[in-house]
Amino acid sequence: MTRIVHFAGLGSMGLGMAQSALRAGLEVYGFDPDPSRVAELTAAGGQALTPDRPPAEILVCVVLNADQMRAALFGPQGWARHLAPGGTILGCATVPPDFAREMEGEATRAGLHYLDAPISGGAAKAAEGRLSIMASGSVQAFDGAAPVLDAMAETVHHLGDSAGAGSAMKAVNQLLAGVHIVAMGEALSFAASQGLDLARVLDIIRVSAGTSWMFENRAPHVIEADYTPRSAITIWPKDLGIVTAIAGAANLPLPVTEAALTQYREATAAGLGAEDDAAITKHIAARAGVKLPGDG
Repeated sequence: MTRIVHFAGLGSMGLGMAQSALRAGLEVYGFDPDPSRVAELTAAGGQALTPDRPPAEILVCVVLNADQMRAALFGPQGWARHLAPGGTILGCATVPPDFAREMEGEATRAGLHYLDAPISGGAAKAAEGRLSIMASGSVQAFDGAAPVLDAMAETVHHLGDSAGAGSAMKAVNQLLAGVHIVAMGEALSFAASQGLDLARVLDIIRVSAGTSWMFENRAPHVIEADYTPRSAITIWPKDLGIVTAIAGAANLPLPVTEAALTQYREATAAGLGAEDDAAITKHIAARAGVKLPGDG
């Protein structure tokens, strides 16, 4: 029997994940507030998720933050009520560990399983079914989620038997990723201030010790002056805010992360929030009057 899967959230990550589930032969229904995203899913062979659709065995929630996840799962129009008894929820948003544990409790009280399953890899890997998923939850949650995990992930990291550990691991990843993007912006701004050709800088750094995945992935956006949002700047005040809040509760100072968080907040206030996060480079360069590709 074909497994039925509901997707709540069809943004840059969720749509690709839903398409990967379709390719794996799952019966996929998806909801997003943007009708154009639902249209893309239906064009790929999926169906629009509405309350009259068949109950699902699996619900994948790929939204922006904790408030959206709570509403999407257990709010007045929440989709958890449309799961079959004993169904499994995958919480894929970046949220605080305590919130993930709260969602697990809500699911348990509803007779459902909950897998804390934040994701990493970007939109391209989501569309290819090659995500890294940092997951924690009960054996039943892992078993229930197995069909979509197999469809969406290149690697599933098992991090514990209850929710929270997956989200803590995602926070570690976001600390590094967020800092690395700002470091990329500083490096390219610095290189431009010295009259270096940024395409040549990319070629050299990618085979040198100073490289990072974020540098290699985001620097081309700057070089091509293409700030179409794959991952917007506005994500980072939220994600690094989660990191610093967790660290604060542990009395752990994170000065480098705090500095990066300040850069994202300033860039958002300057009107760059909706642009690709590589646009942090524009914010850094502008303060010194440094010209980047695409500047007049």
